[in-house]
Amino acid sequence: MNHGLLIEALVYLTAGVVSVPIAKRLGLGSVLGYLIAGVVVGPYVLNLTGAPEDVMRFAEFGVVILLFLIGLEVRPALLWRMRTTIFGLGAAQMLGTAALLGAAAAALGLDWRMALAAGLILAMSSTAIVLQSLDEKGLRQGPVGEAAFGVLLFQDLSVILLFALLPLLGQAGAAAPVDHGLLSGLAPWIRTLAVIGAVGLVVVGGRYLIQPLFRFIAAARLREIFTASALLLVVAVTALMEIVGLSPALGAFLAGVVLAESEFRRELETDIEPFRGLLLGLFFITVGAGLDLHLVAQRPLVVLGLVAGMILLKMAAMYGVARLFRTPNHAAATVGVALAQGGEFAFVLLGFAVGARVLPPELSQLFAAVIAVSMAATPLLLAGFDRFIASRSTPNRGEPERLPFDENRPDVIVAGFGRFGQIAGRLLMANDFKVVTLEASIEQIDLLRRFGWRVHYGDASRLDLLRAAGAENAKLLVIAIDDRDKAVEMVEAARHAFPNLPILARAYDRRHAYELLREGATAVERETFEGALNFGRKALVQLGVPERRALKAAILFREQDEKLFVKLAPLAGEEERYILATRDSRQTMERLLQAEMARLADEDGEEDEPAAVEARREQV
Repeated sequence: MNHGLLIEALVYLTAGVVSVPIAKRLGLGSVLGYLIAGVVVGPYVLNLTGAPEDVMRFAEFGVVILLFLIGLEVRPALLWRMRTTIFGLGAAQMLGTAALLGAAAAALGLDWRMALAAGLILAMSSTAIVLQSLDEKGLRQGPVGEAAFGVLLFQDLSVILLFALLPLLGQAGAAAPVDHGLLSGLAPWIRTLAVIGAVGLVVVGGRYLIQPLFRFIAAARLREIFTASALLLVVAVTALMEIVGLSPALGAFLAGVVLAESEFRRELETDIEPFRGLLLGLFFITVGAGLDLHLVAQRPLVVLGLVAGMILLKMAAMYGVARLFRTPNHAAATVGVALAQGGEFAFVLLGFAVGARVLPPELSQLFAAVIAVSMAATPLLLAGFDRFIASRSTPNRGEPERLPFDENRPDVIVAGFGRFGQIAGRLLMANDFKVVTLEASIEQIDLLRRFGWRVHYGDASRLDLLRAAGAENAKLLVIAIDDRDKAVEMVEAARHAFPNLPILARAYDRRHAYELLREGATAVERETFEGALNFGRKALVQLGVPERRALKAAILFREQDEKLFVKLAPLAGEEERYILATRDSRQTMERLLQAEMARLADEDGEEDEPAAVEARREQV
């Protein structure tokens, strides 16, 4: 065992434990705390450890796990729903930013090949830093988080193309030697075939070998073995990618994508998540320790000028592209600031570009210093943006107090205690059921607690929070949140984690209701259906229809709509057939309702002659 490596890792983590709480209290975020810790204990300040590259190899596993978890979220349904954000906004950001940075590099005197390579490499942003920072600020959901995630996802996917493109920019078509692994010194076409083969192996193996293996392991009901198998999968894929000269994080991302439709997706996320935070923190510390302060000290104006130029150009490109895609002004500015730094993949691409003889080593070292400094500057930029720009339009609210779950064995867990969830929750409480309420909106919790409600703060899509709330012993889970996609994810996760827990879910519309049922909801309620039905009944009464007939009309409409809902369920995913069937069924439903209303009118002895209808209108 390498005791020196272990001691160095412990020194880094100890520095992080000290610096991160201080940085968070100063409003700078944990990422900057980790980076500062690395600089302080690194070889250029206190020199408490050896070369940071040794620990970096271990710490990069945090990025690998992060990309694996992101890959698990990349389901075909998500790609289709976010197709404009990922392949539209993401591609436009990549091309626009690369064009601006490449033009700037060419203006500074670089050859067009080097300028193009520099633009493409520096256009990458840090997935780890951006997602961590947005999580800390509560911006992961909503337009900012969706735009940032879509752009970062496209950047991660584009790494595959960059590995194929960069060798073509080499001097005189020189081969790009791989300096490690089994492919060292081989011809480009052999390496290309090896890369394609490795990616194919991950895809095919993940689909036809890994899933049956996980089913076999899950049958043993030993959680620690399942966790070890998940980590072994990530390690095996990263080792395969390293052999063919690709980024290990890219391989982990592909493995996650392959397993995104697996029934074990949620279990894998839950088991691996604790390792992500720890190793990502260590990664940020080693980035700080690896910052070449000697280079910065020798050429401070050059480094800082390049950092400032890169950040400004990336902010301008991202903001302009986001506005073209009709992103709100404030959200576009926030995304532009968040994505202004260089990315962790850029370090890998720089080394690859040097090997491909696209960039000279000294220029690669300069760009690496620029990327590291930009990473360190990102939390400061976000903090400054929040304080001087964002705070002028949105009030800064602290996170509510997290109340302990002291309700012993609750009957019901209500996720979402807004206008919809409050009505259901209060009805349950009035009938002496023990109810735990979860709410993610800071503003809503502040308001509810002023009225004396005991509402717990937290994202109910987290399985650990549901377990802490008592989901394993509850009799019912009520999902009343107003986020359509989050509701579907919550139903899927809860059904997998708590298979015996009935789930009643709030649906936005009929199609959303079908989706919730398909993911495992026991029953659904369309959020506006009953209110709109009663609204229509009152409209009939105002128009002179007797109360009895108006009530009967509402009852008949509900019964026919429920029959129609069941009838159309098999066609929910087939757009054209669903529309045609809905049109035909609606006409049939209207004829039935008209016939029934006519029968009731005959029973009441009324004649709906034009004169009688006009008389009722005049009464109204």
